[in-house]
This record gives sequence, structure tokens and C-alpha cells, in this order.
Amino acid sequence: MASRTNNSETGSTSDWPLFRGFGIRRMRVRMTGTAFDFRTDAITTPSIRQLAAISRATLNDDVFSEDRSTAAFEQHIASICRAEAGAFVMSGTMANQLAIAALCQSPPHAVLADASAHIVNFEAGGIACLAGAMVQPVCPANGLHLTLDDIRKHAKIEASVPIEVCPTKVVSLENTAHGNVIPLAELRAIKDWASRKGVLVHIDGARIWHAAAAGNASLADIADCTDAMTLSFAKGIGAPIGAMIVGSAALICQVKRLRQSIGGGVRKAGVLAAAAREAILENFGPGGTDVAGTLRVAHALAKEVSRMWTERGGKLLRPTETNMVWLDLGAAGTSADVLCKLGVESGILLAGPRIVLHHQISADAMASLEHIFDDLKPKRITKSLAAVLRRVRLAHHAQVL
Repeated sequence: MASRTNNSETGSTSDWPLFRGFGIRRMRVRMTGTAFDFRTDAITTPSIRQLAAISRATLNDDVFSEDRSTAAFEQHIASICRAEAGAFVMSGTMANQLAIAALCQSPPHAVLADASAHIVNFEAGGIACLAGAMVQPVCPANGLHLTLDDIRKHAKIEASVPIEVCPTKVVSLENTAHGNVIPLAELRAIKDWASRKGVLVHIDGARIWHAAAAGNASLADIADCTDAMTLSFAKGIGAPIGAMIVGSAALICQVKRLRQSIGGGVRKAGVLAAAAREAILENFGPGGTDVAGTLRVAHALAKEVSRMWTERGGKLLRPTETNMVWLDLGAAGTSADVLCKLGVESGILLAGPRIVLHHQISADAMASLEHIFDDLKPKRITKSLAAVLRRVRLAHHAQVL
């Protein structure tokens, strides 16, 4: 790849062809580090437009349901998701936990989820603490995401299990799941089955924007397949903070009561809601389908990283469908520690085999990542050659004997 320039003050990516192809002439990153950070898409910094929106926000009390900016934002997100109501909260984790707690109304209850899901591994046991529910972790048979077959095989339906068994009350899906999109047909099949079995469906939509941007379905199409869906504004979409739960009016009423019980009510929430709404307009669009193209820039960059890796003989752990690339470091004869160390030496931040692309990544960062892949290639070839030589020597030794 030819060397590409980068404005060191702004992290501008205007010279990177994939950005130009989406009509983005110039994107300013307020902190240069963001432009060189592949660890997650939650590290993006707010734009000038978002900061300006904060200055225009209303400053009324949302705990008293009096803040117009927050109420309008909740209504907007509910509308584009074709839901009755929404509740603005501070984080995706809070959104997931409140949604599940509201769905789990009377014990005993269990939540069936992907064994690798965020709610199982990275939310501090909140399902047990806040909802009082047991988790039923399931490893997807396809290695990507849960399917109806997985759920039918592992769910414990209350009407058909002994009293000693904790019944499944909620199925929680993650979409996207580690960058992979659950097809709309699969979601509809799961929802149809769950409704017939008296099971509720929750979607952790931390990166639901990417699922919609990938062309799988609109936000409303996906939300129709759930009883509660969460959306994060700080991952991928570019807001500094915030998340939303959408569902029926009765569910959101219960969510807001639970939110208050854990200290989640925010007095001047309008400043946060204003920034989040502006981020959506900038990076997704005003409706339930992606029209801004910003997320598709990240998808295109992810495809480029996949190409750079596989053209050097690298293998992928998962197909690249949205903004994440999963490198098979073991097959390359290296490790996460080695990759991260090379990243630090090259001025970019990495977090092991998962490479996350976002709209503030710079051209220089892409070039540095490609150089790291070049550095890893000789090690992989050397290791592979050594293995071949060992086999030859063993074969020769066997012939001599």
C-alpha cells in the first residue's frame, strides 16, 4: 500500500480513498489518539456538531419527566424502531440489565444467551444481582450467533419441564454478535417460536446500527422481533454517552421505575440526549435506515483489513460482515501479546485478535497496521518452514530405521 499522509492535528482521513468514496471530505478527530485506536468503536470522540447540540439542549429535570430534549429523543428513537416508548439511560450495560429485569417479572426465571455474549461476560453478573435470574449460556452451533435450532435445543419451557428445573423466561440475542449480523429471517423465526412458547425476546443492540447499515433490515424490522431492544449511542454511532431501551409503554414504565431504584435517573439528561441525537443524525441518519454512510465507511475499512491480512496468508476466525475483523493469530504463529506490542511500537492501539474499525480511524493507522502484518508474515513463514523441515527429517529418519 502506498504511503498516505495524515494531518497530525486532526487525524483527517480525507486522503484515504475508501472515505472519499462515501462522500466524506474531511473528518476531524478532537484527540489524535482516537484515529490510531483499533481496540473498540466506543472510543470515538464527539464532533463539533454534537458539542454545539449540547449548548442548545433544554436543562429541565428528567427525573420529573420535564425535560423536552430527553422526551423528544425518547419519542424519536421509539418511532424509528416502531416501538411504543423508549427510556434513555447512561450505558448499554444499564440498558440491558434494566430491560432484562423488567422482562423477568416473577421468579423462578432463566435467561438463555450466547455463552460469549456481553451480558454474560462483561456486565458484572447483573442478571443475577438485579433480575435475580439464572443465566443459561449456549454456544452457537454455527460458531457465529444463536439460531432457532440452538434455542429450541436448550430452552427450558415451563409447561414441559419438571419443577426442579428453572424455566427459560427470556431469550437474549446480541446483534451484531462480534461483528456478525443475525439475519432478519432468523430473528422472525425466533420471535414467532418464543411467542408461542411464552418466552420473551431481548436484543442487545449495542451495535444494532451496524446491523441496519449492513443492509440486513431497518431498526424497526429488528425491533419488531423483540419484546425489548437496547441501542447504544457510544459504540460506533459516535456519541459521548448514553443508550436507550425501546418496547411497549408498560415495559418502559417498569424500566423507568427500575432505573430510579438503582440511581439511574439523571436530572439534566437533555445535554446527553442532545449529543446522542446529533450523533445519530451525523453518522446514521434521521430514520430507521442508514443514509449517512459513515458506518459503511467502517465496514469498507474492515473489508480492507481482512484483505490485507488474508493476502499475506492470514486466516480469519469469523467472516467480516460489519466493522470487526477477527484475526487467527494462532494459525499465523503469533500471539495477542506480540501483536499488541508491535502496535505500540508502531503507534497504534490493538487489543488482540479483534480489530475494530470506526469512522475516526486515520489513513496512517491503516498503513501502520499493514506494516505490522508485513512484520508478522516472515514469522509465520519461518514457523511453517520449520514444521515442514521437521516432517522431512522425521520421514528420512523413519526410512533409515
